[in-house]
Amino acid sequence: MPAPSIQDRLNDPVVQYVHQDYARVLNTDTVAEALQRVQQSQIRSRIVYFYVVDAEDRLCGVLPTRQLLLQPPSKPVAELMIRRVISLPQTATLLEALELFMFHRLLAFPVVDAEGRIVGIIDVDIFTKELTDLAQAEESDDIFQILGVHLRELRQASPLGAFARRLPWLLCNIGGGLACALLGALFQETLDRLVVLALFIPVVLALAESVSMQSLSLTLPLHEPWVMNWRKWLRLLRQEALVGAMLGVGCGTIVAAAAWAWQWSGRLALTLLASIGLSVAWAAMLGLSMPIALRTFQRDPKVASGPLSLALVDMTTLVFYLALASWLLP
Repeated sequence: MPAPSIQDRLNDPVVQYVHQDYARVLNTDTVAEALQRVQQSQIRSRIVYFYVVDAEDRLCGVLPTRQLLLQPPSKPVAELMIRRVISLPQTATLLEALELFMFHRLLAFPVVDAEGRIVGIIDVDIFTKELTDLAQAEESDDIFQILGVHLRELRQASPLGAFARRLPWLLCNIGGGLACALLGALFQETLDRLVVLALFIPVVLALAESVSMQSLSLTLPLHEPWVMNWRKWLRLLRQEALVGAMLGVGCGTIVAAAAWAWQWSGRLALTLLASIGLSVAWAAMLGLSMPIALRTFQRDPKVASGPLSLALVDMTTLVFYLALASWLLP
């Protein structure tokens, strides 16, 4: 009789698939003591991560291999470990474990009980027959590409389930559209007085939405091990803000020139240039930040980032455009 496939085991408790053969060190150890403890543990499986526990086996952190090998022997492990560790509760299912592997692209996760004690480790190898030893694979991303295909197939297996997962995020678009209609009503006097403003709303919104989606597509492939690397995020945010500002000024100049040639209105051209420049720069930063924010809250950025980003970009862009028009145009 053939063994059950992953599809047949998705609702199994994850604790059925954990193992105890992993590297653990105590939070009271020094680097030298931690190395000695690992050497004496006679671990037979490959060592992926070094988990730090207390005397009661509660998970305290994870110790990067580089720190363990390069720090002075007398250095306390507690000063080197990363305290925020992505873990699975023992009540999780195999499907939830698969989703966590996809979101964070780590090779293993600790499974903990309600008190934070490690009950075992679940390894990514449980999900694939194609790659049994990631250390020998040319690129570890291959495994996640395979898992991604399987996960998409599983999620699409039930139309009703896919509908239930995706509809709530699409409600963001509905809410954003209704909010934009309300904003338009708030600036009704300005639109009635300057009907030409309404003619440029589609192009202003389209530019901001397009840049937001560009930034979003660049951010989705990123994955941060263990915790958010805020320094890297800030560097990327500054870079994307600069690119967005340049795109905004470039696109805004073209649209403003067309508006000036059509309406012979310098103030209308200035309004378009300023609003497009501001909204496109903002949209670039929002597109970069949304997937990272959703990953922080362990939500699927591939499903939720687009609707949330578009709704927020549309509302803020309309506010920028109409507020500047009310201020700059007589």
